[in-house]
Amino acid sequence: MLASLLGMTRTLALLAAVAAVTFATACGSSSPSSPTSPTTPAADVTIQIVGDRGNTSFNPSPTTVKVGQSVAWHNSDTIAHDSTQDNGRFQTGTLNAGATSSPIAMNTAGTFTYHCTIHPGMTGTITVQ
Repeated sequence: MLASLLGMTRTLALLAAVAAVTFATACGSSSPSSPTSPTTPAADVTIQIVGDRGNTSFNPSPTTVKVGQSVAWHNSDTIAHDSTQDNGRFQTGTLNAGATSSPIAMNTAGTFTYHCTIHPGMTGTITVQ
């Protein structure tokens, strides 16, 4: 009986050690990611989504950029929003609170109005020069 109890204790100790190593490995480390990992390039201009406030929902708005620059939208609100150009030239997709869209290249000169399709009263303007 004692030998069986000692064997069970050793087995439990071994399982606990394996679990600790597995947990430590799964948590990863704080070392920087490898240079081959994919990253999203930074936008030239980031527009803040500040809430359902009509024509002041996006900041800055109006926004002016040069042809070829990229724009991203950051949702600073507590609910989901998006940014969609009125004629469908660009669309961020739904951005949850705190999320930032992928940069969108502004390759055509002109003045473009956009809105949140979730909250259509939210509007903004980008001038591309």
